[in-house]
Amino acid sequence: MHKIEFLGPPLDTGPLPAVFYFSLSAHDSLYLDPYNQPAIYLSSPDLRIFSVSLPGHDTLPPTQALRFWADEIHHGRDVISAFVQEVTAYMHHLIDQQIVLPEKIGAMGLSRGVFIASHVAAHLPEIKHILGFAPLTRLSTVQEFQDLDVDRWDLSHLAEKIYNRNVRCYIGNRDVRVGTGACCEFISVLANTAFEQKISSSPIELFIGPSYGHKGHGTTPEIFRQGAAWMEKQLLGKTNG
Repeated sequence: MHKIEFLGPPLDTGPLPAVFYFSLSAHDSLYLDPYNQPAIYLSSPDLRIFSVSLPGHDTLPPTQALRFWADEIHHGRDVISAFVQEVTAYMHHLIDQQIVLPEKIGAMGLSRGVFIASHVAAHLPEIKHILGFAPLTRLSTVQEFQDLDVDRWDLSHLAEKIYNRNVRCYIGNRDVRVGTGACCEFISVLANTAFEQKISSSPIELFIGPSYGHKGHGTTPEIFRQGAAWMEKQLLGKTNG
């Protein structure tokens, strides 16, 4: 099992709303600035924030971890599905042990973490809310995967499974790392699927703002704060200011 850490009340204090946040390693996602900002802004005594280390991120620097994914796929090992199944089993364990409230679960991610969060949500209907910052939606848009057949993992293929969730994403207007256009396409497919399923006003949102950071692939503290406030409203019925 990949490393797991959490913020919030001890696990033996009863079931609470929960957010699963994916970014880098479990520790860095919750404690390393700026990657931990969504978790910090969302922290509350009324919920728990869990993070599971993404594949390769406990032993490799983030700049090399996606190459690890690509190498695994190149050798025929589906590192993505294996990880998603592992996380899904852990979530079921938390629900069965009455540590999290099954009707109040959210998934949140940063960049590659959004990619994983969405795949996990597709396997766990209890996740009703998905929040993404600078989301990676199509592996082929990033350099590490350009020579591989990875289209089957595109988030657009998950539309039939997650069209009925509350979804909010933020991305820069010129993100050349993960592709602003790829993100827009994913949200469009998701919204069209919801419409086809007779959801006339689907709670699927995309916010495009000025690009920030290297290759336009960054998120400002204010956007992290806005997203955290949205997630807190979904789970607790209030905002964190």
